[in-house]
Amino acid sequence: MPQVMEFKLPDLGEGLTEAEIVRWLVAVGDVVAIDQPVVEVETAKAMVEVPCPYGGVVTARFGEEGTELPVGAPLITVAVGAVSLPEAPAAQAPEAEGSGNVPRPLIGYGEDHSRPARRRRVRPVTAAVSAPAVAAPAAPAAPAAPAAPAVPAGPVPVISPLVRKLAKDGGVDLRGLTGSGPEGLILRADVEAALAALRAPEPAPVTAPPAPVTAQGERIPLKGVRGAVAEKLSRSRREIPDATCWVDADATELMAARAAMNAVGGPKISVLALLARICTAALARYPELNSTVDLAAKEIVRLPSVHLGFAAQTERGLVVPVVRDAQHRNPESLSAEFARLTELARAGKLAPSDLTGGTFTLNNYGVFGVDGSTPIINHPEAAMLGVGRIIDKPWVHEGQLAVRKVVQLSLTFDHRVCDGGTAGGFLRYVADCVESPAVLLRSL
Repeated sequence: MPQVMEFKLPDLGEGLTEAEIVRWLVAVGDVVAIDQPVVEVETAKAMVEVPCPYGGVVTARFGEEGTELPVGAPLITVAVGAVSLPEAPAAQAPEAEGSGNVPRPLIGYGEDHSRPARRRRVRPVTAAVSAPAVAAPAAPAAPAAPAAPAVPAGPVPVISPLVRKLAKDGGVDLRGLTGSGPEGLILRADVEAALAALRAPEPAPVTAPPAPVTAQGERIPLKGVRGAVAEKLSRSRREIPDATCWVDADATELMAARAAMNAVGGPKISVLALLARICTAALARYPELNSTVDLAAKEIVRLPSVHLGFAAQTERGLVVPVVRDAQHRNPESLSAEFARLTELARAGKLAPSDLTGGTFTLNNYGVFGVDGSTPIINHPEAAMLGVGRIIDKPWVHEGQLAVRKVVQLSLTFDHRVCDGGTAGGFLRYVADCVESPAVLLRSL
């Protein structure tokens, strides 16, 4: 009496939950043998052939090609015991009663529930073929074969077809592996380890570690003025959260005003002096930028006087002399003081008091031929106005394209003392005064 066995889609490896039927390898009515592939499926990892754990006649298939089945869904049914399987060797010794073509599961595909529950043990692959359970009739012993290497046989303890395919593709003989899973079950990790061993490069010859690379080049001590500047700039970067905004301005009118001032005789008025006078007027409107931050007291200290620093490049490096009480000076006084301090700086005769106590810095980096910069605030001040070079550029003036003298102004400020609105208001006022010096007259 044949028994219909249902074969469900097994877990094809490492938690995959579904597979798509790519191609059926058998049809209803075909006779299949144990372990014969019956369907080709594709998972998220690979395309594999699924062998059937039963031998018999296919009575049903579940799902058309292209159908996706979840793991555990019925895949095929086989009528076991209906026919004699062709693969049975004719010379095979008669099997014991009850051990004919009975359903038996593939290793790892689950237990045969038609039998009493009994756990099947997976034996190591290195074990030799065991003797049949029922002794065959005594036969004369065959002459001893020539000495040949023993070939391990028997079932290979592998569950997943993916693992079988991985080993096959990689040229790994599963019979040579010792599984790390329960009862010697060969896992994917075992095959991957074997593949890694096959692909591992030969160890490189041991060589002495390379000698440490010593920095080459000229070494210049970071001391003196250079060291002081480095320390001041580094401290500024560490302590001050700065931000920068900038604007282009038409300086044609400012340059014309300067020319007019200098045309009347007397000491020349420098552009820097005019910009300094604009700065002091702007700081009177925006005193937040003429301040410092007292970290110990957690206070912003607004300073009553504008001690205006200006950057001067000397042979000894960058120095920042300070013009005291700049808010009380006119352009002529400012020009004179800038000239005096610059001469002392170039001569290396500035006193320490000339280099300390600044509250705001005016940096005319335009003398270096650059248009813009994001200068580092002169610690502990709160802001710095940068001025680029004044050059002829195309500019829309009174609705017409014209060649004008254009300058870029940038303001770097300590964001702790004010927000962008204050900084923008200060910079816009400076730009307005540059474009129309008459605006400055309203605040004088």
